[in-house]
Amino acid sequence: MTTRTCTLFALFACTTFAFAGDDGFRPLFNGKNLDGWKTEGNWKVEKDGVIGLQPRDGEKGWTRYGSYLWTDKMYDDYVLDLEYKHVKGGNSGVFVRTGELKNPVDTGIEVQILDSHGNKGKLTHHDCGGVIRTIGPSKNMARPAGEWNRMIVTCKGHNLKVSLNGEQIVDISLDKTPMKDRPLTGYIGIQDHGEPFWVRNIRIKNAK
Repeated sequence: MTTRTCTLFALFACTTFAFAGDDGFRPLFNGKNLDGWKTEGNWKVEKDGVIGLQPRDGEKGWTRYGSYLWTDKMYDDYVLDLEYKHVKGGNSGVFVRTGELKNPVDTGIEVQILDSHGNKGKLTHHDCGGVIRTIGPSKNMARPAGEWNRMIVTCKGHNLKVSLNGEQIVDISLDKTPMKDRPLTGYIGIQDHGEPFWVRNIRIKNAK
């Protein structure tokens, strides 16, 4: 094998590893720019491979705006793995299998992100990790505002699972819920709720 051939082989091997690790995951965010995503502009790539949402002048928290961060492709059965953090009182959401980007609330499935750390009492679909209009998390696993959280969402057929910070908190068959008519394929998105929010290490793999 020539030196040139070895070099090309090494480059190919590195590229393959970068896009599909030994665990089957590949990155949805390249850490440099928003290639593979679409947004109207308030999501910016920051240092250390972080995407940050900085509200525009006049926007305020707890108001739903239209500048979500969306993948430019649709996905069906998959495992989505990401990390996020928010400010005190933060509110956002991870949307999966969204059919119509102009109407994500009625055509997608939202896994809630909320500053629920320390909340006592019965958990509802509005608490962090719950599935909006569907089910609350089985346990409050939300970390304090300003800390990174890791969320894993698994979509396989009608089954939806959510893990937050190492604990599975949702395992449900959507065909037996108000989400039964939602599409089984669609876009992945992060909600714009008019306040600072950060996400990193966004990865995906096929659900087995």
